[in-house]
Amino acid sequence: MDAEYIATILVVDDHPVNLLLVEKLLRPHYRVRTANCGAKALEEAQSASPPDLILLDVMMPDMSGYEVCTRLKANPATHDIPIIFVTAMSEIESEEQGLSLGAVDYLAKPISTPILLARVKNHLALRRQAMELEELNRSLAQRVADGVAQVERLSRLRRFFSPAVADMLLTGDAEDPLKTHRREIVVVFIDLRGYTSFTEAYGADEVMHVLGEFHTAMGALIMAYGATLERFAGDGMMIFFNDPLEMDDPAGSAVRMALAMQQRFAELQALWQTRGYTLSMGIGIAQGVATIGAIGFEGRRDYGAIGSVTNLAARLCGEARGGQILISRQAANDAATSVPMHALGEISLKGFAAPVEIFEPSANP
Repeated sequence: MDAEYIATILVVDDHPVNLLLVEKLLRPHYRVRTANCGAKALEEAQSASPPDLILLDVMMPDMSGYEVCTRLKANPATHDIPIIFVTAMSEIESEEQGLSLGAVDYLAKPISTPILLARVKNHLALRRQAMELEELNRSLAQRVADGVAQVERLSRLRRFFSPAVADMLLTGDAEDPLKTHRREIVVVFIDLRGYTSFTEAYGADEVMHVLGEFHTAMGALIMAYGATLERFAGDGMMIFFNDPLEMDDPAGSAVRMALAMQQRFAELQALWQTRGYTLSMGIGIAQGVATIGAIGFEGRRDYGAIGSVTNLAARLCGEARGGQILISRQAANDAATSVPMHALGEISLKGFAAPVEIFEPSANP
């Protein structure tokens, strides 16, 4: 409530003289409404503009003040309106009953003007403070909920994007990638060779440890090159460039990342060979337009890309030997400005009607 707000007091009494007296005392300071019976009091209190405080006579013929109070406290819309009982001196013994019903105070008749004004002022101030606290709590709860939602969203985004990109998405510096859209991207598939026989020969702990080393090493390069991790597939990964943020040279970045991956993998390979593991890695790279956005169902949606470009990259990865990087013609042409390319001719791939021309980096290990 602002400083100019004038509170409204509802005075309830079945004696007209008492209503006039109290109204006259309060009118210079507050808006005053009156009710001469319990039914009228309930109607006024439950109106579209409820009072800020109620002065309620206890002894009334149609409905006692206690019953009125009980009904008001039972209604969520009127539960928090402060009620001060006004009663004759002979009724003071029932003060405890009134307070137990939810009244905030008692005033004895005949009414003392200074006490009346002081009690009303104090309880209005307490009510105002309570309302401000409620609003503060609501605001705080909303801020906490927004913060939790932000953390959850950041956690989701960081599953796919580098921390820097995720932060840009959250601050609105980039479009929401989860909205369905189409864009030309460069897709990179990487896959372990010899993985199936490895899993058959070694225990689950060793397999998970090797996968952890593999994912950690490749994940660091994905982040370093600003790529987007679309998904893990156990022994493989799908990565792409140019979404959610467009890049100047997505094909060149993809090829350079693939070369760095094969170089880093060679170090892992040497380590694993000392443990008796025989594993290698093939990589396929393709460029084309894909449909990108949230994929899945309610409660389990992921960010993904769909289109023939993803299938082509996967097929190229399947054809690549251990240590080899196979690249589609469009990706090779775009990357050739920064990475020399070597043509390998055409191959037939499952799911593609025409032969596909493939390349590899001249610097390919």
